[in-house]
Amino acid sequence: MPLSEYEQRVLEQMERQLTSDDPRLANTLTQRGRRPIGRFVISGVGVAAGLLLLVLGAASDGLVWLGVVGFVVMFAAVTFAFAAPRRSGPQGVVRADGSVSTGAPGARPAKKRAGQQGFMARFEERWERRRGESGR
Repeated sequence: MPLSEYEQRVLEQMERQLTSDDPRLANTLTQRGRRPIGRFVISGVGVAAGLLLLVLGAASDGLVWLGVVGFVVMFAAVTFAFAAPRRSGPQGVVRADGSVSTGAPGARPAKKRAGQQGFMARFEERWERRRGESGR
């Protein structure tokens, strides 16, 4: 069922507001992730090999471990096919100003400063900063 003109206008208005409020999120939502066909070919070969190992392991009495290995290979191949490919680009931690540092993502400073704010306080401060930038 197609949208009415009113619904289309409201939807376009919501899209414009989303783009102005959070352009990074809007960009992420509009990008379409295309996986290269090679991932599916490699995964298909892996599934076929895993299935062959599974059948051979099930058919022979002493090679049950071969069936288990076949199942693991099939599972890994399917996971590889549907997992998001790694993105190339800067590696590291993205700071609030958009710059990237080369530190480890999970690394934390050894000591907390006495005046350091809690998570929610920093979150609220960033929220207020964003609201101020958008002119509201």
